[in-house]
Amino acid sequence: MKTIYLAGGCFWGTQKYFDQFDGVVRTRVGYANGPGNRGSHVEGPGNKGSHVQESGGSLPGWPERQVSYQEVCAGSGHAETVELVYDEAVISLTKLLEYYFLVIDPLAVNRQGNDRGIQYRTGIYYTEESQKEEIRAVYRRQEDLAGGPLAVELGPLLNFCPAEEYHQKYLDKNPGGYCHIPQRFFALDQEEPAEAVESEEDLRARIGDIAYEVTQHAATERAFTGRYDEYFEKGIYVDVVTGQVLFSSEDKYNSGCGWPAFTRPVSRDALTEHKDESYGMVRVEVRSAQGRSHLGHVFNDGPRDQGGLRYCINSAALRFIPYEDLDKEGYGSWKGILVCLLGLVSVRLLKLYLSPVIVDALGSHWGKLTFSIIYTFYFIAFFPLLLNLYHKMTDKMDEADKTDYRAAA
Repeated sequence: MKTIYLAGGCFWGTQKYFDQFDGVVRTRVGYANGPGNRGSHVEGPGNKGSHVQESGGSLPGWPERQVSYQEVCAGSGHAETVELVYDEAVISLTKLLEYYFLVIDPLAVNRQGNDRGIQYRTGIYYTEESQKEEIRAVYRRQEDLAGGPLAVELGPLLNFCPAEEYHQKYLDKNPGGYCHIPQRFFALDQEEPAEAVESEEDLRARIGDIAYEVTQHAATERAFTGRYDEYFEKGIYVDVVTGQVLFSSEDKYNSGCGWPAFTRPVSRDALTEHKDESYGMVRVEVRSAQGRSHLGHVFNDGPRDQGGLRYCINSAALRFIPYEDLDKEGYGSWKGILVCLLGLVSVRLLKLYLSPVIVDALGSHWGKLTFSIIYTFYFIAFFPLLLNLYHKMTDKMDEADKTDYRAAA
């Protein structure tokens, strides 16, 4: 039996996720690599260099006392971590790490999903020197996919405190409890685990040659040839590789550049940005956050009244989901969001075009007062939808449930 320690955001979901795999003998959640025993080198986003470096230090150190959840939330410096004991004859460490990278954002610093704080950082902590080379091989492949350094710590386990009992197997005890990992990842096909990490050949066959070259090798489709260049139907645009929602039709406009153009993504966390110096130019590349698929570039020559940005995206990197098919395709929750976005756009149009007309007709004082009343009632009418938008964009996080359980620690 071997043991590995993985920090992947809130440990409730991470433990539930790994419990499903054959070869994982047992799991336990706790707090790892806090202050003390800090003589060892732990690689992470604060270190220099683009690739994994040698780690030093002893294996492992242990804290002098138990750490409480309140201390961790107050910034003790520990990471919420899952201790995995696995049978390497059934499941390899490489396979476990491939599963691990499926459910984390490796570029996020001190954040996973809706959870923010140093305790939610990502990390791979080993207990035997013999594990290091296997981990480094997986880590380097993920760096290559991301196009740069990861924000995932890599180093020896320095210390580990088991968490309070109510945290152990939390989602088994509370099936409706909060989890930052989508539910579909708790039912991966264990009979054919290779499907969870799709091969390059299978991916190319599924999405096509052009989409594969664009998303995986940063190719660019020829201008004015993409199917979505002048396409303005109502719906959402998702990553052709992973299905992650990236853009809304409400933010799409005709820039005349020859590729689909958007003023913004559906959320700030949907994309990652990278410096691109290819072809003798300096540009900002954008990739999908979940699949790290190359999408295109972002420029600062977009509509000024909508933020001034132009997301120039390859059609081949996208799949369009029409509004009427959102339920059938599993994106039903986005219906309310699209209605909200339409409402916000119409409010903006009211302000830009209706206000001057009313002011000219009624005079400055009465015109502004009349428009203010219309504007206020219009906004109030959309308030329930805006509230729904907030909940959808935060993955319907049940803060009350989470706070109640965590306050009991």
